[in-house]
Amino acid sequence: MLGVLLIGVILIVLVVGIVVSASSDKSVDVEPNSVLHMAFTTPITERTPNNPLAGLSFLGLNSEKSTGLNDILANIKKAKTDSNIKGIFLDESYMTSGQATTEEIRNALIDFKKSHKFVIAYSEVYTQGFYYLASVADKVYMNPKGIFEFTGFSQQVTFLKGALDKLGIEVQIIKVGTYKSAVEPLFLTKMSDPNRLQVTSYLGSLYDHFLTGISKSRGINKDSLFNYANSARVQFPEDALKLKLIDGLKYKDEILDELKTRTGVSKTANVVSVDLDEYTKSKADNADDDASSKKQIAIVYANGEISGGEGDDNSIGSERISKAIRKVRLDNKVKAVVLRVNSPGGSSLASDVIWREVALTKKVKPIIVSMGDYAASGGYYISCAADSIFAEPNTITGSIGIFAILPNMQKLFNDKLGVTFDGVKTGKFADLGDISRPLSPEERAILQNNVNHGYDEFTKAVAAGRGKTQEYINSIGQGRVWTGSQAIKIGLVDRLGNINDAIASAAKKAKLTNYNVVAYPEQKSFLKQLDGDVTNQMKVKMMRSELGDNYRVYEQLKGLTQMVRTPQARLPYDIVIK
Repeated sequence: MLGVLLIGVILIVLVVGIVVSASSDKSVDVEPNSVLHMAFTTPITERTPNNPLAGLSFLGLNSEKSTGLNDILANIKKAKTDSNIKGIFLDESYMTSGQATTEEIRNALIDFKKSHKFVIAYSEVYTQGFYYLASVADKVYMNPKGIFEFTGFSQQVTFLKGALDKLGIEVQIIKVGTYKSAVEPLFLTKMSDPNRLQVTSYLGSLYDHFLTGISKSRGINKDSLFNYANSARVQFPEDALKLKLIDGLKYKDEILDELKTRTGVSKTANVVSVDLDEYTKSKADNADDDASSKKQIAIVYANGEISGGEGDDNSIGSERISKAIRKVRLDNKVKAVVLRVNSPGGSSLASDVIWREVALTKKVKPIIVSMGDYAASGGYYISCAADSIFAEPNTITGSIGIFAILPNMQKLFNDKLGVTFDGVKTGKFADLGDISRPLSPEERAILQNNVNHGYDEFTKAVAAGRGKTQEYINSIGQGRVWTGSQAIKIGLVDRLGNINDAIASAAKKAKLTNYNVVAYPEQKSFLKQLDGDVTNQMKVKMMRSELGDNYRVYEQLKGLTQMVRTPQARLPYDIVIK
């Protein structure tokens, strides 16, 4: 009976998927005098997922909708010259995206304004992320009873040593890099001095860029902005208006009336608007119908943590990404490659596999790296062999270092659980890595030697790719994290710019004027994504329901367990700036 029910559920999902997919392929006609409505209330990914059920709820499971940065940037560029689009309305957004992603959208809006079309922003709650984006608008409005967050940046690290001590788990750390602090939560109860120094440095760089951007767009002195935040001057909407951070306090109906006036629509009619996902399916009224060029620039998207195997759109599998790079390298139609990296790192071995393909590609055609929110540690490793590297000022990069983790769970097993172990081995080191006992000094030396060797290979690769000495790379390495603004000064990055700048650079280096842009790896079909997804969603939903805000700590613990045994080239921690 249960089997029949499951088959029925699967069939229904398939039918719904086919229907939704068929309808999603239909072209959308944009009416004259339209407003492009942009509301970022769902995660922004590198590419819009290939999921026709996105946003739908089925049997209590939600298929979360997300929008790809690729479509957002393409739509803003299209709207700039589309005579049917009169302006952009930024509406009620929470910007669940990294700072570099927000930066790319912000710069696209600045470019859009060159068309002399309007940009209006409105929100009931302005987070610092959304305000940074909205500050480029011609008019920034907020609800008279709304909330305006403007307090500065903070970074918090969760330390787990106390909990591990209570469980009887000793975490044995083998690392290279004074600043390589990914492992600190496992054996410290607070930040080390070197870690505090680097966090203070890069957080200060991010905040300075944040204030500089707002200062330019709003015409307010940067020091004044710093003082507003530092003294909590903005506590009520009236404060934001008085300090000229916004242009007016209005309710939504008043905003809609202004949009009607700007687009020439009658006050008794509705605003003519088109949402981002709909506009993606539209064709601008002035679109070029000319035949496509046979010459191509390939964008290879490398997004997420790095590991061996296939991976998916949100994780970098060395097999999948190296295969994609190899494919475009051998394709004669592809004249240049842009490697889009948005990764905090991961397995050092998997990173090296991808690095090899980048290095081979560089020998036969241009390959340019475009860094997203992160391109750190392993994410920098896979980038360093490229012809040139583009990053946003607020990209997080560097973190050149290696570490390995091996837990000693002897006390947990023996004292807490009453479990003991015994066995036979044919060699002294046959059970190296056994978590039921501590490492011997000789075993620790072996692992340290492996990690040292990994760091040596890492710094050699960076030195060769960047045209620097290994000694210099070691001096700026040591696991230290840098922002894009800092990285360009020390030679880890060549230029500050977005993915379109990287594409233009690749075209110039390949001497192309007419070309198509093609994306790799090929996105999985909806049916392949569905395989196993229902079970995973149920598990995640239950965990989120039970843990609430502590789910982030659970994810951190889960991530740490995946680091065990395999040497890692990974960012110290998740950087969440509120």
